[in-house]
Amino acid sequence: MKTMLPIAMSDIHVHLEARHVEMLFGQGHALTKWYDLTIPGQFACRETVEVVVGPPRRQTQVEISLGNAFVLGIDPPLRESGRLEGTPGATLVGTAGKVELESGVIAAVRHIHMHPRDAREYGVADGKRVRVRVPGDRGLIFEQVLVRVSEEYALEMHVDVEEGRAAGVKDFQLVELLR
Repeated sequence: MKTMLPIAMSDIHVHLEARHVEMLFGQGHALTKWYDLTIPGQFACRETVEVVVGPPRRQTQVEISLGNAFVLGIDPPLRESGRLEGTPGATLVGTAGKVELESGVIAAVRHIHMHPRDAREYGVADGKRVRVRVPGDRGLIFEQVLVRVSEEYALEMHVDVEEGRAAGVKDFQLVELLR
């Protein structure tokens, strides 16, 4: 059974609905790809309301760290991406306008994206919580890491930038799944 997998840090970013792309950046605006992310089909964009992640989503979602939350005066729940009910809102400002969100701000839980093939090879299932060891001088064990399995995912663990820096993470280094 496999145990090693790559990890990457996630900084503050926004997933926008198509209508919010137009409200923020102008009628008919298409997001400009900056670089591909490791999740197939997703990409970082040149447009900023900090960093916008494409393609457009069904519902706008803002992901911040707990440090960002403190500075912004927002108290977001720790949530799995896409679980936005009961979350606080925020105002997003773009080059062509602004959007007032009633909800949609979360602090994402640390998680691992896996293709079903990876989940079989690692002996885990969607929704399972696991432990992951980060090696090194500042190494530590992350508890309660959520496993997310989808045909659309590529193998990668995500932690927010604050968690990653505290553990001395280098993007795409290998970490150990402890289960």
